[in-house]
Amino acid sequence: MEAPVFEEFDPESDCDCPGCVSRRRASHLSSSAPFGGHPSAHRALVVATATAAALGAAQATPAVAARQPPGRPGVPAGDEPATPQGRKAPLHGPAGRPARPGGPAGPVRTPPTTRADIIRRAEQWVSAQVPYSMSAYWHDGYRQDCSGFVSMAWNLPGNELTGSLDQFGTRISREELQPGDILLFHNADDPEKGSHVVLFGGWTDYTHSYYVAYEQTRPTTRRQATPYAYWSHSDRYIPYRYKGLTSPAPGDAEVVGAGGPGPETWRRLFP
Repeated sequence: MEAPVFEEFDPESDCDCPGCVSRRRASHLSSSAPFGGHPSAHRALVVATATAAALGAAQATPAVAARQPPGRPGVPAGDEPATPQGRKAPLHGPAGRPARPGGPAGPVRTPPTTRADIIRRAEQWVSAQVPYSMSAYWHDGYRQDCSGFVSMAWNLPGNELTGSLDQFGTRISREELQPGDILLFHNADDPEKGSHVVLFGGWTDYTHSYYVAYEQTRPTTRRQATPYAYWSHSDRYIPYRYKGLTSPAPGDAEVVGAGGPGPETWRRLFP
């Protein structure tokens, strides 16, 4: 919008309208016109400034009305999507099409992998900042939601749900948690409310009250310190260990040790 143009004019000196009376009174009280110029020029500047401010305020009003109150302190936005996962599906290829036709359910397969490989795959999504989606599939074939992320990290043959991931794992205790395990919350009564799963990346300190969580949530994949077991519904999260874990390959002992990543890896992952 172009700025309005104001013409400068002097009203009749004997005009008795309220505006002119007020201006004459103000002019009488002021010894000189501000800005070193003509009083009418000052009036034009004041009118222009007020008009511009009014126009700016009118345009800014929708943005102010749309502002949302801040969330709970310390709780990341989007920590529990309202509908956190899509449907169980095979791996997908280009254009989101299934990489192979879906057939009848067969026996549960748990391809072998190591803890180090699980963390490496999770780091790839963190580095790529994969956008959260319940319907889109990343170029590796996995669905871009919380259960698709864990399916990818565990190198599963398809995209699982929070309600099926436990078939690929063994339930463990909090004290047994190691990098590559998961913390799973499946709300069986309403799977699309609250259900969520995160990948355990190691304890942040000796108190074991916070851990490094890898997870797929809005807006993109993230890795951050998280209170055990999660920001909310903490008592509903259950630890699981992948059934297909194999002995670490040479060199993996430093990447993911018995208690978590080694010091060099911590410095690399968390500079």
